[in-house]
Amino acid sequence: MPTPDENLSGMETPMTPGCADEEHAVIAHFRLAHDGFGEARQRELVREARQAMATAVEDAGAGEVDGNEFGGGEAVVYAYGPDAGALFEVMEPTLRSLPFRPAHVLLRHGDGETRVDL
Repeated sequence: MPTPDENLSGMETPMTPGCADEEHAVIAHFRLAHDGFGEARQRELVREARQAMATAVEDAGAGEVDGNEFGGGEAVVYAYGPDAGALFEVMEPTLRSLPFRPAHVLLRHGDGETRVDL
């Protein structure tokens, strides 16, 4: 089984057996300019993007954007729904529009996890 560092774009990581009934998730990770919570403008851009994605996800009936976290020089956005692929499809344009790199998204589904580099 690959380690997190070996999990390259598009590779599958098996989940614990019995997780197939759990909600799917989209978890986006963005590296910020500085350690800690990043700059105020960076946090503002992430919050604006989170709100835009929340509206788009709700309008599409794809799930919900649950929130975001800042810390350790990273911003993380969390979303949950019945289909990680459909959820990501709605969120992807906004996620890709954020200027922070490196960045990646974890798509968690009932039988594994897929990493997508942005």
